[in-house]
Amino acid sequence: MRTSVAGIAIQGNKIFVARRIAGGEMGEKWEFPGGKCEDGESCRQALVREFLEEFGVEVNVGDQLAETEFEKNGQKRLLKAFLIYFLSFDFKLCEHSGWRWASLGEIEAMDFMPSDLKLLDGIKYHLGVT
Repeated sequence: MRTSVAGIAIQGNKIFVARRIAGGEMGEKWEFPGGKCEDGESCRQALVREFLEEFGVEVNVGDQLAETEFEKNGQKRLLKAFLIYFLSFDFKLCEHSGWRWASLGEIEAMDFMPSDLKLLDGIKYHLGVT
């Protein structure tokens, strides 16, 4: 089963989210940024690489917050979410049209990636929200 990772940055009671550029099945949807782990790459290494590729910034990766399974193109995938900490906010958007800090309530109302929404219970647990 392929593993994908999502980076969860928290500022106060808000979470970093980004909107994919138009096109394809994920076009213009909001997400917790991340991507697929490459062969031989740890989840933490994948998050560092993905944030460099997608935003041009370095991140430190902390604890795992949640994991879930989802299906894409008929294949089961594992999605793991980790806390991340930005070393810079000098974003260069490569695969996204925008980003913002959003509350849990806002995320639940946004046009969000369904697989990422499955991570919300684990994120809420970490934040102490029931």
